[in-house]
Amino acid sequence: MKLPKKVVIKEVGPRDGLQNEKVQIETSDKVSFINLLSDTGLSYIEVTSFVHPKWIPQLSDAFEVMQQIKRQQDVTYAALIPNMQGLERALQVGIDEANVFMSASESHNKNNINKTIVDTYPVLNEVVRHAKQQQLTVRGYVSTVLGCPYEGDVSPQQVLDVVHRLFDMGVDEISLGDTIGVGVPNEVERLLEVLLKSYKPHQFAMHFHDTRGTAIANIIKSMEMGITIFDSAVGGLGGCPYAKGASGNVATEDVLYTLNKMGITTNVSLERLLQAAQYIEHKINRTVNSKQMAILRGED
Repeated sequence: MKLPKKVVIKEVGPRDGLQNEKVQIETSDKVSFINLLSDTGLSYIEVTSFVHPKWIPQLSDAFEVMQQIKRQQDVTYAALIPNMQGLERALQVGIDEANVFMSASESHNKNNINKTIVDTYPVLNEVVRHAKQQQLTVRGYVSTVLGCPYEGDVSPQQVLDVVHRLFDMGVDEISLGDTIGVGVPNEVERLLEVLLKSYKPHQFAMHFHDTRGTAIANIIKSMEMGITIFDSAVGGLGGCPYAKGASGNVATEDVLYTLNKMGITTNVSLERLLQAAQYIEHKINRTVNSKQMAILRGED
C-alpha cells in the first residue's frame, strides 16, 4: 500500500456541519467552537457561508462570526460564496479564501443553486475573477461526484467537464464531494483515474459523507491514488438540505485516529478535537455521529 507521509485535514464543521442543524446556535457559541478548532493544530477551517439568510438561516450571522473569531496566524479561514453580493460582504470581514460551489449533476444543481449547470458558470466565474483580484485563493466544490439523489449514478466524464470549467476560471483547488455518501473505493478509483489524466493529485481534495460507513475506506483509496487533502467535520456533523438521505460528513476525529494509527502526519491534536466535538455536541443538543465520541461516552 503506497501512502503519503503527510495529509492535510480541512475542517468544514462550522459551515457544512452546522448549516442543516435544526437547533439555532448562538453566534457566541459558534465563535467559541471555531476558536476551539483553531487551537487543535488544524491549518484550515471553513467558518461560514455568505448565502442569503432565507436559504440557510443557521448561517445568517456569517458577518458577525467572521468578525468575532480569534484568528490564528497559521490557519486559513474560508467561507462559502454563492455570488458577488456574498463576496462583497465576505471581503469586508477579511476572509482568507473564497469557496464557490456547484454540482456535477444537473438535477442537484437546480435544487441546490436554482440554476442549470450552464447558467451557474457565469455567476461563479465573476466571483472567482473578483476574488483573485483581491489576492484571495479560491476553492471550488463539486457536489454529487459519485452519485446524485435525483439522477443516480454520475459518470466521471460529467465530473471532468465541470472540473475543466472551474480550473479554467482560475480556482486553485477542487474539492470532490460524495454528497449522499454512496461511493465505494472502486468508484473512487475510477473517478480519480479519469481526473488524474488531466490534473495533478495536489489540485484535488476529497469530501466524503459517511452515510453508508464507507468514507474511511474511500479516504484510504484516495490516498493510494495520491490525494493528500481531505475535508471532514468534527463530530460527523452535516448533511445536505437538498439531498434527501445525506447524513453527516466523515468525522474529523475518526479520520485523525485512522491517520495516526497508519503513521501519517497531520499535526492535529486528537485530544483537542474531541474537546471541540464535546462542546458542539452540547450546543446542538443531540449526540454527534462519531466513533471516537461514542468511545469517549463509554458506549459499546
